Amino acid sequence: MSEDDVVTVAHGSGAGRTRDFLEERVVPRFGGGSEDLPVGLAALDDGAVHDLGDQSLVVTTDSHVVSPLSFPGGDIGRLAVAGTVNDLAVMGATDPLALTCSLIVEAGTSTDLLDSILDSMERTCEEAGVAITTGDTKVMGSGEVDGVVINTTGVGVVPPGEHVSDGGLSPGDKIVLSGPVGDHGITLLAEREGFDIDGDLESDVAPVADLVAAAMDAGTVTAMKDPTRGGFATAINEMVRKADVGVTLEEPTIPVREAVASTGELLGIDPFDVANEGKVVFGVAADDADAVVDALNEHPMGSEAAVVGEVTDENRGRVVLDTGFGERFLSEPGGEQLPRIC
Repeated sequence: MSEDDVVTVAHGSGAGRTRDFLEERVVPRFGGGSEDLPVGLAALDDGAVHDLGDQSLVVTTDSHVVSPLSFPGGDIGRLAVAGTVNDLAVMGATDPLALTCSLIVEAGTSTDLLDSILDSMERTCEEAGVAITTGDTKVMGSGEVDGVVINTTGVGVVPPGEHVSDGGLSPGDKIVLSGPVGDHGITLLAEREGFDIDGDLESDVAPVADLVAAAMDAGTVTAMKDPTRGGFATAINEMVRKADVGVTLEEPTIPVREAVASTGELLGIDPFDVANEGKVVFGVAADDADAVVDALNEHPMGSEAAVVGEVTDENRGRVVLDTGFGERFLSEPGGEQLPRIC
């Protein structure tokens, strides 16, 4: 069979191949049932929004696979809780109601390892102010699944019409990034491959609901997205394409930790292209950008937040990166560089 006849690792990249897979095979089958929702399946946003009259219900779900299961800064349990809480947050639901959890565990997995993962989930739930209220457990035979897989679904509410989509950018808006990019993906690669690299590498995995709430309280947030699979490059390209606008980014203003940049250069991996698990890309009304950045800077997770670009009506659907020496288009990565990272 040709590559077009099978599912490849690239289909899970979160970038173009994932989008094509969903638009060709998933949305035509199931999208019709959500056409009347404020945000439905066809939007391919971070969640769906259901109008309940006096409030709107935000729902999101995610399955988490990562290798290794534990890494500097976190583990699959922290990743599962934070990832789902963050998807709710960037839809505007910063006060999550509840999570579900389905555990799929390979027979032979150490109970000490499983306990440590569940303890991590418990701590992260406490940090995020949410509880797991229902779930399911399956045990698979040895070799039928790689260690532990966790699915979590999250629900939250927002006032009617006050959800935030990832496609709400307008010309004149500023692009605000909450902190350095590439931490999670570069850390995972270095840990997985056993590289002994000078410098502190640590995943940024953390719930961002409080950070998002601070930004929304400070000014008008027009669009949000957490740059997970495919990293910052994929997130900003998706936002631009959905809004049919252009964006010009100032590369010197985009924060990247020195250890991440140097490791990425050594390995030939662009930090813009790899997952983050505790960062947010904001579109902000121009008049409110400084206030939003100030609010983010006062939060422990947003001390390096900055305005990194501006939305334009030129180069619609494209992202222009001004390097300080010239300009180039910033494209989303074409394949999967780092499998099993989120």
